[in-house]
Amino acid sequence: MTRYDYILTLSCPDRIGIVHSVSSWLLNLHGNIIDAQQFGDTETQCFFLRVHFTLPQAIGIGELEQRFAPLAEKFDMQAQLYDAQRKARLLILVSRQGHCLNDLLFRTHSGQLPVEIAGIVSNHNDYAPLADSYKVPFFHLPVSPETKPVQEQQILQLVERERIDLVVLARYMQILSQDLCKALSGRAINIHHSFLPSFKGARPYHQAHARGVKIIGATAHYVTADLDEGPIIEQDIERVDHAMSANDLAQVGSDVESLVLARAVRGHVEHRILLNGRRTVVFR
Repeated sequence: MTRYDYILTLSCPDRIGIVHSVSSWLLNLHGNIIDAQQFGDTETQCFFLRVHFTLPQAIGIGELEQRFAPLAEKFDMQAQLYDAQRKARLLILVSRQGHCLNDLLFRTHSGQLPVEIAGIVSNHNDYAPLADSYKVPFFHLPVSPETKPVQEQQILQLVERERIDLVVLARYMQILSQDLCKALSGRAINIHHSFLPSFKGARPYHQAHARGVKIIGATAHYVTADLDEGPIIEQDIERVDHAMSANDLAQVGSDVESLVLARAVRGHVEHRILLNGRRTVVFR
């Protein structure tokens, strides 16, 4: 039996009757709820909901949005509807550290991550052979302070031409301009070690080793114009000890960064992340 899967996400001021109204709307469509998660934030008085449901026949997203519009207006909802079977298209940005890129490529190729990698952009040529081995288009876009506006425009053109749903900064060691951050708002994820702001600049794991840290970690967040201060999506840590060298710490850190970034990407493409001001609601 063919299933037509959809996902509805919404946020709105919290009030009585939201879940009942959404359920009634689905009942009128002969929809079947596969999974539903909700959260009411008592601080902001906002309500968040994610519903995975099926329909007996395919209905276009545009038509579903039109049918849902009166309900969204009634409750002042920010609502989105998605085809759950459509794979998100990714554009990965990378510089010279390839552990996160390699991890995303493998997870995608092995079917662990439900995405299509439409292209890889780098300001260096190091990972062109890796991209070629996975038959993923590679775009070498060198950048300097003088050419940065032109290079970022090339990135935006790729995003539009390739119908990119999510841009992933997989250890892309360039600071994006405010204009590019604004253009990619809500659809660009960055990964960094969690030593910020204590260990800024080059060789953070060597700085951490010199200070004798006992925990290292990584943070994935949405990209904003405020450097490394966008809404946090996913974090994790690993314990380390005095017997480990700086290179050992860097290896552990690379593994954590790869895992955290993959989790963040999965959460986004499965529409499990809703913005709550400067924070996020992440449904598991």
